[in-house]
Amino acid sequence: MLHKINLEHILFLDIETVPEKADFQELDDVKQELWEQKSKYQRREDFTAEEFYDRAGIWAEFGKIICISVGYFKMQGETLHFRVTTFHGDETKLLKDFKNLLNGHFSEAKHLLCAHNGKEFDFPYIARRMIINGISLPWKLDLFGKKPWEVPHLDTMDLWKFGDYKHYTSLKLMTNILGIPSPKEDIDGSMVRDVFYEDNDLDRIITYCELDVVTTAQVFLRLRNDPLLEDHQIKKV
Repeated sequence: MLHKINLEHILFLDIETVPEKADFQELDDVKQELWEQKSKYQRREDFTAEEFYDRAGIWAEFGKIICISVGYFKMQGETLHFRVTTFHGDETKLLKDFKNLLNGHFSEAKHLLCAHNGKEFDFPYIARRMIINGISLPWKLDLFGKKPWEVPHLDTMDLWKFGDYKHYTSLKLMTNILGIPSPKEDIDGSMVRDVFYEDNDLDRIITYCELDVVTTAQVFLRLRNDPLLEDHQIKKV
């Protein structure tokens, strides 16, 4: 079935998120209490709410998006190319820019969004942050009233599950088992908060995010048993 999808109709994406504030003490009293309640189950008695706050970026209610990287296939003659770009900076602006991309170039029924673990993280996170920022949802993220087969989302992790809903497989593990060259990343997801707030190095995070988009596209190609992209086929725009 995957071979029936035109690669040029898919927008691959990845997001990077951080806690809403650099430090727990910057939250007002109400938000601190809400965070304590929200994180209680995950941190249990091992951490205080304040100690656990560096992980707040994984919840859309307590985090924010600092960049959205996207990639798409384009045939040029007989050669398939993959173009990558990133929306970054002010969250409201990057969300509006991303929405404009969807509405302008990926709004038709044939178009699909694809991310690794996107159905549980990237897609709902973007939608929630849009609502929080007062941005109406584009059709590709507004799932209300859609039947399961009408949802225009692909998820490489979901595809790998083959119906096993309990199975989690990281992108890094999938590249290893599928023989995909591992990107030379100098950070991982656990470091994004510190690189953003402590090092003020957004460019480093963007590079990491874009590599994950390329890797997700490579995984999708392997799931179709298609040839992998070579370096000369990948271009940042």
